[in-house]
Amino acid sequence: MNRKVLSALMAGTMLVSATACSSAKAASESVRAHNNPETQASADGDDSYYAECTTVAGVAAAETESENKQAGNPDFNTEEYNTIKENGFVNVSEAPLSTFAADVDTASYCNLRRMINGGWDLNNISSAIRTEEIVNYFDYKVDNTDKVFSVQYSVGECPWNTNNKLLVLTMQANSEINVPSEGNNFVFLIDSSGSMNSKDKLPLVKESFKMLAGTLTAKDRVSVVTYAGASDTIIEGSNDYNAICAAIDKVSARGGTNGSGGIEAAYKCAQKNFIKGGNNRVIIASDGDMNLGITSQSGLVDLIKEKKETGVFLTTLGFGTGNYSDANMESIADAGNGNYFYIDSIAEAERVLCEKLKETTITVAKDVKFQVEFNPAEVASYRQIGYENRQMSASDFHDDKKDGGEIGAGAQVTVCYEIVPVGSANDKGSDLKYQDKKINDKAKTGELCTVSVRYKAPDADESSLIEYPLKDNGVSNREDYNFICGIIEASMVMRKSEYIGTATIDSAYQLAKSGTNNNKYREEFCSLLKKLGADG
Repeated sequence: MNRKVLSALMAGTMLVSATACSSAKAASESVRAHNNPETQASADGDDSYYAECTTVAGVAAAETESENKQAGNPDFNTEEYNTIKENGFVNVSEAPLSTFAADVDTASYCNLRRMINGGWDLNNISSAIRTEEIVNYFDYKVDNTDKVFSVQYSVGECPWNTNNKLLVLTMQANSEINVPSEGNNFVFLIDSSGSMNSKDKLPLVKESFKMLAGTLTAKDRVSVVTYAGASDTIIEGSNDYNAICAAIDKVSARGGTNGSGGIEAAYKCAQKNFIKGGNNRVIIASDGDMNLGITSQSGLVDLIKEKKETGVFLTTLGFGTGNYSDANMESIADAGNGNYFYIDSIAEAERVLCEKLKETTITVAKDVKFQVEFNPAEVASYRQIGYENRQMSASDFHDDKKDGGEIGAGAQVTVCYEIVPVGSANDKGSDLKYQDKKINDKAKTGELCTVSVRYKAPDADESSLIEYPLKDNGVSNREDYNFICGIIEASMVMRKSEYIGTATIDSAYQLAKSGTNNNKYREEFCSLLKKLGADG
């Protein structure tokens, strides 16, 4: 594990849109009403967390940085990120199968946003880059017509290496399939240790969870468990909004961090209140720094793997700066039928926990695995972009005991490959002494590849298989394609990729800007590139 030392506290900013979904707005108003019972939720006030339209959210992180500077605290961070070795090119004649687990996490983008808004330049952020999570943060056009998964894909010229092509495929889960109707059983597991005592941590956690509680119905139940030196169950199996908020308000930061003890208590609580046919989930909110109980990443992963067999799913929400352990938070989510998000502002909490509630908390397909078989008559070699920590052996694809990723209702997974076409300038061929390259009649169909997807229903033990043969039909949506190309180029620049080709931060900006289509989230990404020096 690579321990990244940064040099200052960082702040995340994001504008709260006036067009947020009605449930999110109602949740915000419920929180304001709870926090200020003597005023109407719609009254004018000085509540920076819920200012609409033009007020910058993420105020907590900015104020924390300012206060640290005023107090004379040293600018010193010890954030943790797992080392990522970038995928390289693979010859189709030697290894035609690319196998990996699905990943819908978006934490890397929000964490990157926090860093850039905190003033960090290209030399300080490479460890935090997981390209697939940046791509998957944004929504793309997919006609949701199939019963399980719908697919939209493009094949176009690779902008940073015009002799190659780029395959971009987005798969979207049907928003209604396998959605439980018996209610939600949520356990809010809150890190209340001393390290959470800053405005971008525990105060933001509390407001985020109160916002989520405001979206729940009479069929749902919530428990609140905290952990510091020891764990404490504050409220259990309640659907009383005011009681839940009152319990959350009691949480204060102090002591050490026995994360494993909190995990044990949270899963015990989830099992006690388990809703058969419902949505059972532990939601961990933490900075990931754990110094009591089980503290090693491997030990925490083993614990989570054991707990996932209970049928309880997992969401991890990362908060804060300074001692943040992205490595722990990501690893726990990957091991526990889970997903992982980073919350840098109340606006991001609203997006993850309200606007995208079903995608975040309702798993419609678990152990989702991809296997792409490339056609040697069309593709000489390929390089998968991202998903480095989700790679699997080819045999794992057919083994239902091997874990994949979890996909929520309506969630999207986007997969990208840089492709060297047969006969192109970059086709180096493959000279094998003991093998002859033999191609059967199926290779003459003109298909680039076949994408196979295995998945299980949330309560199933056996997987189902879907196959999608893909041909080079050009670019299906130019705005989406250009924007994703911009993300990939920016990612390669930030990570100093050996496959960077002609990509620069300027070309990344131009590509992304041409694909914003007036989307506020895409426009924000472009503004981040300008802060990194892009000439816009």
